[in-house]
Amino acid sequence: MRSLAFALLAFSVVSLPPMRLHAAAVQAAAAKTNIDDTWQGTLHAEKDLRTVIKISKDADGKLRTQFFSIDQGGRAIPVDATTFQGGQLVLKIDAIDGLYTGTLSPDGTTITGQWKQGDKPLPLILVRATPDTAWAIPEPPKPVPPMAADANPSWDVATIKPAPPDEQGKGFGGPPRHFQTRNTTLNDMISFAYEVNPKQIVGGPAWMETDKFDIVTGEPDAPGAPTGAQVKAMLRKLMAQRFGLKFHEGKQQMSAYVLTVAKDGIKMTKTDGDEHSGGGFQFTKLGHLIMRNQTMDDICHGFQGAVFDRPVVNHTGLQGRYNGTLTWTPDETQFAVFNVKIVPDESPDAPPPIFTAIQQQSGLKLDAEKTAVDVMILDHVEKPSEN
Repeated sequence: MRSLAFALLAFSVVSLPPMRLHAAAVQAAAAKTNIDDTWQGTLHAEKDLRTVIKISKDADGKLRTQFFSIDQGGRAIPVDATTFQGGQLVLKIDAIDGLYTGTLSPDGTTITGQWKQGDKPLPLILVRATPDTAWAIPEPPKPVPPMAADANPSWDVATIKPAPPDEQGKGFGGPPRHFQTRNTTLNDMISFAYEVNPKQIVGGPAWMETDKFDIVTGEPDAPGAPTGAQVKAMLRKLMAQRFGLKFHEGKQQMSAYVLTVAKDGIKMTKTDGDEHSGGGFQFTKLGHLIMRNQTMDDICHGFQGAVFDRPVVNHTGLQGRYNGTLTWTPDETQFAVFNVKIVPDESPDAPPPIFTAIQQQSGLKLDAEKTAVDVMILDHVEKPSEN
């Protein structure tokens, strides 16, 4: 037993050749300073959210990152830009208006930083994961194949209830094959489904603007994930069935905004996506807009449905879909649909008004004009039963 113990001790103090010592030191130093690895940490927001960041390096040395909020699902959130210079890591995620900035520790094991989404910065410390400590990332939901382009689906089941009196905000959407509205008036639903501004809805009773509803649907009666156009077509059918909506079309002269391309040209990024690729017209806060995979018609419909008190007409002549962001200081005439009182930001570093911002940031232009606009003239509408 003694000879065995001595042999082990002797083995433990055998020196490495100088070249091997140098290589080991270089490898250890690289392990401390490289950023391309898996990092994880908990974001303490309204509830704790475990965050996993996977950073890889291309053959040309460019860094790419996948961002996961694993308590909210296993789907990776695309990171638009990753930079690492002088020990400082910056991740920019346009889709959710997210920004992470952090500093790598001298021993290379942690990144101490801040997560910012909108105006709410939160501390986020990331640690370098190992095979033993790495959190499991849930399997993302399997993609639902698209619904046939010629399908004409309907919802067999839909529940319509008055919204709670204290409910805040409003919304439309849901996962594939499911749809709901939250705190929406019938005018809101018509604006969404028919892509019109409320001023283009003529002749309805006053309750259409005041009574608010929550709608939850079952699945469509056709297989596959419906496109946005198919969802809107189903909502049009639902309003005809449950609200008795009937109307005829006409034209009226009214004030509108006309969207054109500014003289310096479009600054948004053209995508190769289609109507099945997802996207959205999303506000992370009033005055900060994220546009993903949007046509110019989509952008006009978004502006006239959420921001302005009048229709927005597309005269850009641009085809295809675009990504972009827009940051401006809203004024008291905007976002009336959300029933909020806007107090303009008059600080010296406040973003510009929307008319300036859209030219500078998107290469588009909005002009106020009086023009003939399509309108919906209501013939019949009634309050729905709850079920």
